[in-house]
Amino acid sequence: MERPLVCVGALVWGPGGRVLLVRTTKWRGLWGVPGGKVEWGESLEAAVRRELAEEVGLTLRDVRYAQTQEAVLSPEFHKPAHMLLVDFFAATDQQTVTPNEEIAEWAWVPLAQAPAYPLNTVTRTLVALAAQEARA
Repeated sequence: MERPLVCVGALVWGPGGRVLLVRTTKWRGLWGVPGGKVEWGESLEAAVRRELAEEVGLTLRDVRYAQTQEAVLSPEFHKPAHMLLVDFFAATDQQTVTPNEEIAEWAWVPLAQAPAYPLNTVTRTLVALAAQEARA
């Protein structure tokens, strides 16, 4: 029997106060944040640190929980999947992105400009939450 996949991702602020957006091969050309599946026995925070290191070569600091979402058979995803997405906010002192094969493009952008990118739905809600917190 198939079960939902638990995944993590992070909206990361880099030097200069910009956030990292990536276009991956898995979201049909849409932009999002780096992340991936949680491994057996791995904490959510350990998973997000590992995934960001693997996908974009960044070391995170100030990792904090942002929200939990679900994507159930999203037409934006490249194959049928039921994902529980645990999102984080984080920072890095690094500017240089070292992409793996999943990352097609990336950009450091001011948070206010992020909604202008063709974001996947789950990233759009994460960016909106970050903007709401910035205004508070």
